Amino acid sequence: MKKDIHPKNYRFVVFKDISNDYMFLTRSTVNSKETITYTDGKEYPLVKLEISNTSHPFFTGKIKLVDTAGRVDKFKTKYQKHFENRTK
Repeated sequence: MKKDIHPKNYRFVVFKDISNDYMFLTRSTVNSKETITYTDGKEYPLVKLEISNTSHPFFTGKIKLVDTAGRVDKFKTKYQKHFENRTK
């Protein structure tokens, strides 16, 4: 194996699903400006996730529309002229 190709700043980080407040602790090199006190009482860097295995429709079996980026609104404004022409 090659030496010195892997990052050396592995540390424990809390990842939090903001849609249902599910948190898990794992090791990572991801940078974070926020911190949180985990269930063990220690403070760790926090990374917020929009979706995880506890909120993803594939894993939960529930169909759920998550439109955090406004994709539906962008589509409607982009094709609004076509929809107006159809109704006339």
